[in-house]
Parts: sequence; structure tokens; C-alpha cells
Amino acid sequence: MSFLTFFLGEKKKTASVAKERLQIILAHERTDRSPKPDYLPALQRDLIAVISKYIHINPADIKLHLERQDNLDILEVKIELPDKK
Repeated sequence: MSFLTFFLGEKKKTASVAKERLQIILAHERTDRSPKPDYLPALQRDLIAVISKYIHINPADIKLHLERQDNLDILEVKIELPDKK
């Protein structure tokens, strides 16, 4: 551990930050149990922003779908990646 890392802290990786955000959103939705999830548009914008850092993607190519079955929430994320050229 370097001297600066000790005082400034380590910068979290994008994937771990996104995972933490998703866990918080899902936990919030489970306690709220609102019939229509309001976080999906924000989640979709976050996914587009993160993926766009690495590849050019059309925002319409990311689809999110939430399905509830009894006590189980299923979040389906479909991302259509461009062909390699």
C-alpha cells in the first residue's frame, strides 16, 4: 500500500460501483414493492454511459425488463453489441 493510497483511499472500479448501485436500487424496490419500477430509466442511462466508455453503442440497443414472480424479482438486461469491424 502506498503512502498516497493510505491517505486518499483507493479509487473503486467502475464495475464494483455499478454493482453496488444496482444492489441498492433492488433492495429499495423490494422494500417499496411499487407496481411500476421508477428506477429502470435511470439504470438504463447509467448502463449506456458505462458501456459507451468502451464501445460505441446505440442507446436503443439496451433493453431492461423487470418481472416479478411471488417473492422473486427478475431483472433482464439485453444489450445488443455492434459487430466487430
